Amino acid sequence: MSDMRLIVAGAGGRMGRALTRVISETKGAVLTGALEAPGSELLGKDAGMLAGLPPNGIKLSADLWTLSADADGILDFTVPGATIANVAIAAQRGIVHVIGTTGLSHSDDAVIKSVTSRAVVVRSGNMSLGVNLLAALVKRVAQSLDEGFDIEVLEMHHKAKIDAPSGTALMLGEAAAAGRGIVLDQHSARGRDGVTGPRRAGDIGFASLRGGTAAGDHSVIFAGASERLVLSHHAEDRTLFAQGALKAALWAHGKAPGLYSMADVLGLADF
Repeated sequence: MSDMRLIVAGAGGRMGRALTRVISETKGAVLTGALEAPGSELLGKDAGMLAGLPPNGIKLSADLWTLSADADGILDFTVPGATIANVAIAAQRGIVHVIGTTGLSHSDDAVIKSVTSRAVVVRSGNMSLGVNLLAALVKRVAQSLDEGFDIEVLEMHHKAKIDAPSGTALMLGEAAAAGRGIVLDQHSARGRDGVTGPRRAGDIGFASLRGGTAAGDHSVIFAGASERLVLSHHAEDRTLFAQGALKAALWAHGKAPGLYSMADVLGLADF
């Protein structure tokens, strides 16, 4: 099979540059397009040079329709509005869409799901192997421990992150809720402040920290009467997310239309 031709969305951002570097280092993948927001001062810049590589002749463009004419997939770690705009074009072109964007709303989720009868979409709140193994473990532990153990999700990210809780924290919360057989939206406790009263039994709590350059720290705490179990993952470099996204794209190439997750990519769906 020939190399998978990939577009990087948000190619001028930190994740976009990491994706460009990882593609250049990976057999079976080639960068064919670099997408950036309309009006960006980086439009027309060389994607390779922005990523700290030799020039590769791929110029940043705001025209996904043209870029996707000769592509097999798009790696998308942008913002919700951009991702939803990209969803329609990727589906129309019939290319794989790997979505790592966080902060998507329920209506955004509905738009994404609406195209999966004819398009291949891999979506995850976190693309790393370790985090997806952590989510599988969280689900298993939540199945094993009853409501005598309170569940709290703690996350920390760099000061420039604009959404909270992080997509990964929500993914871990969903895993815990699935293990407990509950709906997260009905049992989610966020932003405690002031006189809150006692903790409601069965809730899954979230706390978000922001500061410095933290790439992503996540812990799920199971707090019982006399003991605590803490499951944690610490990301040291966003390259690991880029590597996971590329693995997802290569795995999805040629798959039947549908909505997939990193659990599918890593064979963890039935863990």
